[in-house]
Amino acid sequence: MASSQRAGTYFRANVSLEEALERWQADRKAAGCDIRVDAETVPLDQAAGRVSTEAIWASRSSPAADVVAMDGIAVRSSQTVGATETRPKLLLQDDHVTVDTGEPLPDGFDAVVMREHVHFEGTTAELRAAAAPYQHVRSLGEDVTQTELLLPPCQRLSPVDVAAIAAAGAQVVSVRRRPRIAIVPTGDEVRPVGSELQAGEVLDTNSLMLAGQAEQAGSAPSVLPIQPDDPSELEQTLRQACVEADLVAIIAGSSAGRDDYTATVIERAGLLSVHGIAVKPGHPVVLGVVERTPVIGIPGYPVSAALTFELVVAPLLAELEGTAAPGRPRATARLARKLPSTMGMDDWVRIRLGHVRGELVATPLARGAGVLTSLVRADGLLCVPESVEGCEAGAEVTVELLRPLSDIERTVICTGSHDLVLDVVASTLGTRDPGWTLATTNVGSLGGLVALRDGLCHLAGSHLLEPSSGRYTIPFVEDILSGRRVAIVRLVGREQGLIVAPGNPLGLSGIEDLTRPSLRYVNRQRGAGTRALLDYELARRSMETAAVRGYEREEFTHLAVAAAVANDRADCGLGIRAAARAFELDFLPVATEPYDLVMFEETLDDPLVARLLGLLDDASFRAEVEGLGGYDTAEMGMRVR
Repeated sequence: MASSQRAGTYFRANVSLEEALERWQADRKAAGCDIRVDAETVPLDQAAGRVSTEAIWASRSSPAADVVAMDGIAVRSSQTVGATETRPKLLLQDDHVTVDTGEPLPDGFDAVVMREHVHFEGTTAELRAAAAPYQHVRSLGEDVTQTELLLPPCQRLSPVDVAAIAAAGAQVVSVRRRPRIAIVPTGDEVRPVGSELQAGEVLDTNSLMLAGQAEQAGSAPSVLPIQPDDPSELEQTLRQACVEADLVAIIAGSSAGRDDYTATVIERAGLLSVHGIAVKPGHPVVLGVVERTPVIGIPGYPVSAALTFELVVAPLLAELEGTAAPGRPRATARLARKLPSTMGMDDWVRIRLGHVRGELVATPLARGAGVLTSLVRADGLLCVPESVEGCEAGAEVTVELLRPLSDIERTVICTGSHDLVLDVVASTLGTRDPGWTLATTNVGSLGGLVALRDGLCHLAGSHLLEPSSGRYTIPFVEDILSGRRVAIVRLVGREQGLIVAPGNPLGLSGIEDLTRPSLRYVNRQRGAGTRALLDYELARRSMETAAVRGYEREEFTHLAVAAAVANDRADCGLGIRAAARAFELDFLPVATEPYDLVMFEETLDDPLVARLLGLLDDASFRAEVEGLGGYDTAEMGMRVR
């Protein structure tokens, strides 16, 4: 590639988010970009979610007259003075009128008595309590009075706003046109959703996600065809998109790789404002202006793409509509585990949240920029500022909420060893009681017991083997949770073994074969019960861990171990039979072990935890677990301590 084409592909700057937005705004202004999109008049049934362009004034009062608020009789309040249970007032036929809710109050009457408080004798009404003036009456203009300001300008109209506008006499409203955002996916390896993928190809899930985010932000997105890694074609597409769109978002190609042309193309077609923002994930953002249209290069990793939309795109879309970007509620939480962070960048971390012993607890999720599921599972976001080198476990942090606190209060936090049965628990209870959530964090059995000790979870999943005694979990509970009243409930018995490729092509027979020089092993992380089991099996055979090629290679779940074998990134790994079965792999049994749920005894009375434990007696749930393969439910739900 010619040097002129490479201009702009290396990071020109690594500025703060605030400075990047200021630069971009200044360049947009210099280029003559319109600050706001055009106005249009729409009927009220199309107005919800749109931004008003002007103040909205009431053209009539609501209600337009005194209106009856209850079914009953209209009376003159002065004629009811002195009425009691022992000395009722009798109103003749001409002194009351039968009325229904919503009717205009009859002339000459100033109060309404509810029908169930009236005793009739023929046409005479007997009242046993006095009626106050304008009792059960909606006065003229109670809601809004003619000429009153109903809504200020630049408001995103809610359904309630629209109803109020209609009640105030309007049939149409002036709003901003929905900003048009053109989304341009790029990459020779990118394929449309629904395609059969070949090796090295990826689905264009980013366009789907960003278009949905744009719609939620009140915009009108259009997704263009996937563009190849050709700078000339991309430039032509960009120029065409800028003619029609209010904002163009180019997905991927924003970093500094061989096929990353976004910065070069924007610079060649217009003005390059920023290349590189001090935000993690989402560092390689490109900002510029082409043909008086703002353009953004969005990183290709999905987490980076989603965060870039929220931090950069959403505020611009709101600006185009002449309103402010919506903020999120915040809360203070305790950090469930240590959170390292690199100084020099704002580090945005996805978190799970739950209430434990009256405190909000935040558990960081997987932080990779490509871990899309971390967005799915996140309850909130935590920003570690660029000047801070991480946070310690138990530290108080401020989080932005992605779910209401009322939902988070229905979350049980289970920290510790990974097991597929926990996913079945979460799915089953979530189906039976929508809104109920089991949040699992895979930090290993030992990490789970420590988190329980520190008040950072409700339950700890454990299958830790104590080598000298051959006992599971209890010795570690007695050590780590000494002096506390602890309950241990059996979840399942399960098979652990070597997960190998279909047909066992290497002819492995057991643990003894792990020291073969050419064998590629994949291990679990330190503190995991499965790793402790491996160490135990190696030790009793007098085998050194250093002789196992791949012993230091760590995965955090049984499914991740199975995936490594299924994709020929490893020859074997120790894990549960259910994980091998999920990937249609072969399995060589090594041991049968208990998997238990550890909790403080008072937690047994927690309604959410009790609901989970109650599921363990359900026959259909047990059958579903057994269907996974490698599980024994005979002792499920039994208290072992």
